[in-house]
Amino acid sequence: GYRVSLQGNFFGRNHTYITFPEYNPCKHIKLDPPLNIQSNVTASKCQIWWSVPWYLVEILQYELQYKEYSMPWEAALNKTPPSSLPQIEIEATELRSGITYIARVRCKVSENEDSYHSQWSEWSQTTVFQKAGVPKLSEKILNTRTMQFLFIPLSFGTLVYLFWNCKLSQKASPALTFPRQLLSFSHFIICTMGILR
Repeated sequence: GYRVSLQGNFFGRNHTYITFPEYNPCKHIKLDPPLNIQSNVTASKCQIWWSVPWYLVEILQYELQYKEYSMPWEAALNKTPPSSLPQIEIEATELRSGITYIARVRCKVSENEDSYHSQWSEWSQTTVFQKAGVPKLSEKILNTRTMQFLFIPLSFGTLVYLFWNCKLSQKASPALTFPRQLLSFSHFIICTMGILR
């Protein structure tokens, strides 16, 4: 330990003031901020990681702030990593699609550490990330799938219609019935196409 004193000349007399009678540097540390903060966004989460000196990894704790890029830092949300590893994850449900976010992190010696004590470091440099929007099916793909789902019932309905119409036509003259069948079937197809649109 050390004794810290302040000496000075006041009103023509020398004075010595004991500022810290027992000063221990290990209990008054201010660390440099974390370095190389980076981020990676997937469909389910955003991973953020950073660097600190390897010999400090096991005794540090961190605080992450993130916010929408256009918002002030006063509106930022805070997250604390569950371990001393220099990384954290943000669930995709906590982020809005298509919005750009910015994050920063700071560190200090863990409260569980007995040998050292520190205050929070300054904030690190920032990283920017964005949750991807949910992809939308194109109209062409949607129409193709609709046709695939409707093809079998429409085909079955068409066959039933023709069978029933031909059965009824046996009671009438073929010369008179065929034009009616053709007109009725054309009307059926036109109505079906109208429904698909």
